[in-house]
Amino acid sequence: MSRFARSNNCARAIVAAFVSVAFLWTLALSASAQLHQRVHKDANRVEHNCAVTMIASGSYDHAAYPPLISAPFSCAQFSKIPALTPCWVESPFLGACIFEHAPPARG
Repeated sequence: MSRFARSNNCARAIVAAFVSVAFLWTLALSASAQLHQRVHKDANRVEHNCAVTMIASGSYDHAAYPPLISAPFSCAQFSKIPALTPCWVESPFLGACIFEHAPPARG
């Protein structure tokens, strides 16, 4: 294994450990209101919004804004299709029958 691959794996492990510790710290703050108050002085206000309050309220995947793309409801997709009328179409190859009686080709 090369030194670059080992350093890359080491960096990934450090990042994974840091993210895990940060998430566990956020969970600890959400479980303890007093500890959250020590970190954020305005934690008791209603308009206070941080990762701890989002996890504590259970709305950490909440989008404050409506979706940017919305498709209008289309009624035409579910309407009845009118009955198709059969029509006879002449074959375009029927005009080529004059070449059937040509003399044999020499080869």
